[in-house]
Amino acid sequence: MRNRLFPVIVTAALTSVTTLFVASRMLTTTGSHFSASESKSVPVNYVNYAGTAAPASAGFEMAAESSVKAVVHIKTATAARIITDNSMGDVFGQLFGQRQYYIPSQVGSGSGVVVSPDGYIVTNNHVVADASEVTVTFNDRYTAKARVVGTDPSTDIAVLKVDGETDIPFMEFGNSDDVRLGQWVLAVGFPLNLDATVTAGIVSAKGRALGVNKQRSGASAIESFIQTDAAVNPGNSGGALVNTGGQLIGINSAIASPTGTYTGYSYAIPANIVRKVVNDLTRYGTVQRAYMGIEYLDSRSASPEALAAVGLDKNEGVYITGVRSNSGAAKAGLKKGDFITQINGVAVNSPSDVQGQIARYHPGDNITVLFSRNNKPMTTTVKLTNISGTTDILKSNSPVKLMGATIRPLNTGEKSKLGIEKGLIVSDAGTGAFAQQTRIKKGFVITGINNIAVGAVTDLQQLLASNQAVQIAGFYPGTQGMYYYTLKQAN
Repeated sequence: MRNRLFPVIVTAALTSVTTLFVASRMLTTTGSHFSASESKSVPVNYVNYAGTAAPASAGFEMAAESSVKAVVHIKTATAARIITDNSMGDVFGQLFGQRQYYIPSQVGSGSGVVVSPDGYIVTNNHVVADASEVTVTFNDRYTAKARVVGTDPSTDIAVLKVDGETDIPFMEFGNSDDVRLGQWVLAVGFPLNLDATVTAGIVSAKGRALGVNKQRSGASAIESFIQTDAAVNPGNSGGALVNTGGQLIGINSAIASPTGTYTGYSYAIPANIVRKVVNDLTRYGTVQRAYMGIEYLDSRSASPEALAAVGLDKNEGVYITGVRSNSGAAKAGLKKGDFITQINGVAVNSPSDVQGQIARYHPGDNITVLFSRNNKPMTTTVKLTNISGTTDILKSNSPVKLMGATIRPLNTGEKSKLGIEKGLIVSDAGTGAFAQQTRIKKGFVITGINNIAVGAVTDLQQLLASNQAVQIAGFYPGTQGMYYYTLKQAN
């Protein structure tokens, strides 16, 4: 055994000595000694990407700390009221008496986001709808009364104002078009009447439509939600969806849940839509809604047979089922059977994508539309219009002639005397379709349409144009109870 091991040991020793000799010669030749003084010559670089922005931090501390300061707790109170049901008509009411219902006072709560240092706050319309009193509590526990500047049921956005403030912490808008699937986000609000709460998740989808806004505003509803898995519960409504840079990229609005509490998905209104609505409400008192003048097929609700019949099973985009005469789309040359694939360079694949893009523009704006006709790509420019087919600014305080009746907003003195925050008055019922269908008399005060509080005639115009029939709620000053009437579109 020893005779066998001896050659192996000798060979290993010679190999080690040879290796050490060669290594020492190489180090001497190159002069690369690992001394403190000479190690500075070794080339070392920072591992950034030259010429590009540094990637956003995955940490949430900065974004959470800054956003919590700009998110407020909203509390609402609704006064008790008596509702008179006039659905049976005047004749039956005279014979059997009007049916009346007592609705007790109610309280509610939600969240809001301060978007300017002088006290403008954005929240959801459904948080403040029908409220007779609104109070907000800031992060430092300061509580103040807020007035409702304006509401937009179509997007579920409302704007509040706390007067007398000049230096409130606020949140800057981000670009919601830059939101990407898988991106980390924070949801900030006051869920379940708790103090300010921050949850984290990722963006799991964009351009979602749920139908929740349609329940209030009918076909004029605009839904193009950002879907996340950040935990959101009742009370989070109106709160902030924030990116890791601390920018506002959405207003939390809804959850998908069979129980009413969070079960996995939450939905936020994109910041680009919110910003446009806020600017309109603060500047004009009503949203300047833009329209292309097209009707389209909803691929998510259509049957496979219907999709195959128009070629949506083989083509991308939104299929046009009709174009309204004299609309911007008609003048731009769009036709039934075309597939809209892009609006201003942004791909659209569903009606909610189209709504989300158009909702950020004003009447009179031009948009570039890429579409396909007979498998041939084409481009056109569409000039958007308002609901009346013009590019005029629709003012919330202007009287309007509607189906033979003259209707105007209540002035400040009238609202104070009647004890309401907003409303319209029928200054002349006329003898046209409005008076014939509803039997409403001069002096009737309209407070709601389809259970939506209204303070601008444009609200009534938009709701009537988007629905075959609307339910008008209101009262006659000096009488008790609320009255309901049904008004159908004039053919």
